[in-house]
Amino acid sequence: MILQALKSYYDRLAADPESSIPRVGWEYKEIPFIIVLNPDGSLVSIEDTREGEGRQRTAKAFLVPQAEKKTVNIAANLLWDTASYIFGIDTKGKPERAKQQRDAFRERLVQQLGNLSAVKTVISFLDSITQGRLSREPCWEEIVSQNPFLSFRLNGDRELICQKPEVKQRINALIAAESETEMRGTCLVTGRNAPIKRLHSPIKGVYGAQTTGANIVSFNLDAFTSYGKEQGYNAPVGTETEFAYTTALNRLLSKDSRQRLRVGDATTVFWSEKPTKFESDFALFFDSPDRDDPAAHTEKVRALYESLNTGAYVEYDGDTMFYILGLSPNASRLSIRFWHRGTIAEFATRIKQYFDDFRIVKPPNEPEFYSVWQVLVNIAVQNKTSNIPPNLAGDFMRAILDGLPYPNTLLQAAIRRIKSDTEYRVRPVRAALVKAYLNRYYRFYPSPLYREVGVALDITLPSVGYQLGRLFAVLEKIQEEANPGINTTIRERYYAAACSAPVTVFANLMRLKNHHLAKLDRKPRVIEFEQLLGEIIEKLDGFPAHLDLHEQGMFAIGYYHQRQAFFSKKQSEAADQ
Repeated sequence: MILQALKSYYDRLAADPESSIPRVGWEYKEIPFIIVLNPDGSLVSIEDTREGEGRQRTAKAFLVPQAEKKTVNIAANLLWDTASYIFGIDTKGKPERAKQQRDAFRERLVQQLGNLSAVKTVISFLDSITQGRLSREPCWEEIVSQNPFLSFRLNGDRELICQKPEVKQRINALIAAESETEMRGTCLVTGRNAPIKRLHSPIKGVYGAQTTGANIVSFNLDAFTSYGKEQGYNAPVGTETEFAYTTALNRLLSKDSRQRLRVGDATTVFWSEKPTKFESDFALFFDSPDRDDPAAHTEKVRALYESLNTGAYVEYDGDTMFYILGLSPNASRLSIRFWHRGTIAEFATRIKQYFDDFRIVKPPNEPEFYSVWQVLVNIAVQNKTSNIPPNLAGDFMRAILDGLPYPNTLLQAAIRRIKSDTEYRVRPVRAALVKAYLNRYYRFYPSPLYREVGVALDITLPSVGYQLGRLFAVLEKIQEEANPGINTTIRERYYAAACSAPVTVFANLMRLKNHHLAKLDRKPRVIEFEQLLGEIIEKLDGFPAHLDLHEQGMFAIGYYHQRQAFFSKKQSEAADQ
């Protein structure tokens, strides 16, 4: 199913005349240096294609014959390769192997393309170039030390030698002939009889995987031999199909792709069966906002809301299939972390539900919508992306896309961070997360004792945890007004104990509040606080010994709602003056 969807995506791109997707046997490769030659094979210069400054310099990508599968054996690419293959530079203390690599590169050119005039120029260069001439090139020392990719171009031409029409035609003929030498069988993806690919091309760009790439389909041990079939023949995929799915996936994972995002340790890619607006917007719903344009995230989510309300997604692209693939590394292989397929209408509805779940009253400087990244980073240790629990991120994503309850570990992580973060405690995003978790949980598992939590303060909620959270917020507010400019409130010292084991701290806090009320100069304000305290305590039947995890979550929401109510009232009073 996954490979089939990726092949269909490749076919879609290949059918687009404006697409730059390579055809069978070709690939785009970043090549930092181009060897510019005269027709007689003499060196004109070595051109640096990189742009940018310092370590941020990026090499230009060129369309070249697909790379050979590099193993312990020597395998030269056609008309491009590393400096060790082209010049025989020894980068690993193995001079004899470097010489063999150079010989292999030249020999392949002679055997397969040697009668073409442009290739004869390259062969002449390889036979005549000297160390002394190369050392005069400004970039030579860097080439020797870094062993980068290089290719060839004739002086005055714009295209590489491998892109010259007569050379390209010959290479395509070689690609077709090589394919026919593969074992034939039934392709598991297409169901057709076709040449079967023995070794699949590596997939690059997955976070945490080897820089040289990793494989989805791979068999490399005798234990995997089945009915005499080895390596890729165990899971037969046609050569053209293999090229299509690996090329499509590598395109989705490329550095400049707008169809990838990282969720925990999973690199996620997504695409639709035809070009859609949803395809280009999807990442903005989940990824971190663009630093250069943070408002784009908010605008795109707002557009999603509007599109759903007007029926735009459903009307134009609603029935279009959409695919989401999560990948994570496992040594030299890739594991499928999650795979989702459905219509755009289905996914759009679930994404809207996610943002509805997270709606909560908040300060004016807070984002209107929270992306998945913003939620996860706020429950990670030190608020660092690298500390987001990998399994949690994947489970959270799956719950959103499948419309299922959020994972229990999400609530646990949120409560844990609220208790440990003494400075901020219940941030708006954390309160929104707890509210979203609890409301969605009880939609799936209804309880007569639970009433859905709203966006703002609800003094009638029957939850003991919610009312205790409100009480704690009121006690903190009394302390703040009694001691203006106080640096440390009861929040820093008592919050964790108050939400876990209320009976251990609330009696003391209630006695402490009397001292704080006595310090207030304004009698009406004292009466107002006493009435508010009475309203809350009336709903409580003493202070419980313990609160379970769900009630601890309600405690956090009650505390947050009450604090925001104080803030909103202060704003309203300031506006009236």
